[in-house]
Amino acid sequence: MIDVMMRNIENNDLFNVECLAKKAFWNLNMPGCDEHYLIHRLWNSEVCVQELSLLAEYEGAIIGAILYARAKIKTVNGEVETLTFGPLCVEPSIQKNGVGKLLLEKSMEKAKVLGFSSIFICGVPTYYPKYGFKTADKFGITLPDGTNFDAFMGIELIKGSLDNTSGKFYEPDVYCGDIHNERYMLEVECFDKSFPYMEKKVLPHQWR
Repeated sequence: MIDVMMRNIENNDLFNVECLAKKAFWNLNMPGCDEHYLIHRLWNSEVCVQELSLLAEYEGAIIGAILYARAKIKTVNGEVETLTFGPLCVEPSIQKNGVGKLLLEKSMEKAKVLGFSSIFICGVPTYYPKYGFKTADKFGITLPDGTNFDAFMGIELIKGSLDNTSGKFYEPDVYCGDIHNERYMLEVECFDKSFPYMEKKVLPHQWR
C-alpha cells in the first residue's frame, strides 16, 4: 500500500477530480464514459455531501476520489434519509494498491461520526461485501420498481438502524443520466470537449 494523504475535495480540485474519473472509467463500462460529467453535476447539486467527499493525493497528485450524496428510502411510515456514493475512482496506474479501500473506509467512518446511519449503492457485487455491504433484500429494501439484484447493496453504519425500515430506495436524480437519451449524451459530448482527447472504443466487457 502506498503512503497517501487524504482530505476533503475543494472547489478548486473539481476539474482534476473530473479528469481522474475520466481516466478511470474511460471505455470501462461503455465506449467513453460519463462519470466525469456525473461528478460535475453532483458537486454543484443540493444533494452532494461535500464534507464526506474525499480525495487521495500522492506526491502532490490526485490519485483517488469518492463523492457522496443524500438519498432516501420511502417506507409506509414516511421517508428515511440514507446516503449513496459514486463515483469511487482511482488512477488506473495505481489501482490495486489500497487507495480505494482507504477512501471507502475513511469516508464511512466519517459518515458515522456525522450521524448518517446507512448507505445504499449499485456497485460491483464482488468488491463491496468485503467492507460489510449486503444485498439490499437483506434489509427489506428494493429499487423503486420493487426489484432487487446482486449489485444493489446496503450497509448499516449504526447497527440496527434499518430494523423495521423496509421500503424503496430512491437515488438522487443527478445519478439518473440515461445514455440512451440523445439530449443527455449531447450534454456529455459537449462537456467532454473541455478535457484531453481520448479515443472511444467498443470492447467486449462493456455493459452500458
